Amino acid sequence: MGLYKKYEEIVNYLIAGVLTTLVCLVVYYACVLTFLDPSDAIELQAANVISWILAVAFAYFINRGFVFKSHSENRLAEAVRFVGSRVTTLFMDMAVMYVFVTLLGRSDKIGKLVSQVLVMAGNYVLSKLFVFKKEKR
Repeated sequence: MGLYKKYEEIVNYLIAGVLTTLVCLVVYYACVLTFLDPSDAIELQAANVISWILAVAFAYFINRGFVFKSHSENRLAEAVRFVGSRVTTLFMDMAVMYVFVTLLGRSDKIGKLVSQVLVMAGNYVLSKLFVFKKEKR
């Protein structure tokens, strides 16, 4: 238990990250397996953005309460910083998907998995540094 306490934030982030990634992947796969064609560059990115929106909404709440245990009174400013930081990694996600699928012709399913690993790491750094900064008391 002492080891968990020492690395609690990182362990909790990994749990939250896996859950958020599952939300993102389920929504993405649902889109491309039902009504969007991943071989079309525009529809590929549309599926990406739809999955991003739902994953970010889920991620804000789980990161705020479970990972970073934020007590910020200005939730609106915090939410704006959160979404802003996630827009940065959305562009990274879109770039990876464009290169992997559109330019290299690889599987969008594998590309999405690769992208999510990079996005999860980027999201942690941005959340830690810019969104859920510990407030000085």
